[in-house]
Amino acid sequence: MTPLEMAGVFAAGAGAGAMNAVVGSGTLITFPVLLATGLPPVTATVSNALGLIPGSVTGAIGYRRELAGQGRRVRKFAIGAALGGLCGATLLLALPARAFETIVPTLVGLALVLVAFQPLIAKKVHSRRAKGHASRPDGGWPLSAGLSLASVYGGYFAAAQGIIYISLMGLLLDEPLQRLNAVKNVLAAIVNTVAAAFFLFVADFDWTAVALIATGSALGGQLGAKTGRRFSPAVLRALIVTIGTLALVQLVR
Repeated sequence: MTPLEMAGVFAAGAGAGAMNAVVGSGTLITFPVLLATGLPPVTATVSNALGLIPGSVTGAIGYRRELAGQGRRVRKFAIGAALGGLCGATLLLALPARAFETIVPTLVGLALVLVAFQPLIAKKVHSRRAKGHASRPDGGWPLSAGLSLASVYGGYFAAAQGIIYISLMGLLLDEPLQRLNAVKNVLAAIVNTVAAAFFLFVADFDWTAVALIATGSALGGQLGAKTGRRFSPAVLRALIVTIGTLALVQLVR
């Protein structure tokens, strides 16, 4: 990498760490930047997964107050997250590279749709609760299954994984958004860690990219956890959609 590219990857890591702590979808920042440096898509994905672990951990630590009283819930969901992340990582390497190049633009497009329509999802959740519909304790098996499937997606390609987590939990749990966000950060950290641990034994990394993203995401995750409540959701959504659109353009060339 050139010095300018290295600076860009570090900045992308910081932005992704902050965004993941607040709303998720940080991969939509780092992934297109890694592609722009000339990395193949699969190498970019595995390097990104390993590099974002520090940001996921610092983001989860930053939300530790919101995690209070949710230990049993987190432990329950963590099993499905770990298994799902391992399954997704296996699929990434088992499927041919051409399949990844075909699937990823679809996944990025789906991620952008989920981000763009998040306000409508939130409105539906609010309406559901206003009508007095009670949530099942810990969301029951539908939430556990849904989070596990989302973790498979996260192990394969993590863009908008956090948005999917929050959407599912918001529909099935009667909890404030910030407490759901705290659980989301822990689950994302688990999936990234399990997937990256698997990749260490079977995939090729760009260690320069890993180091730059790891350093940037650790700082960004801490900053995002501290300041996330001050940002406008509309501004964040606009940023994600813009970066994601650039990613789609890069992917379909």
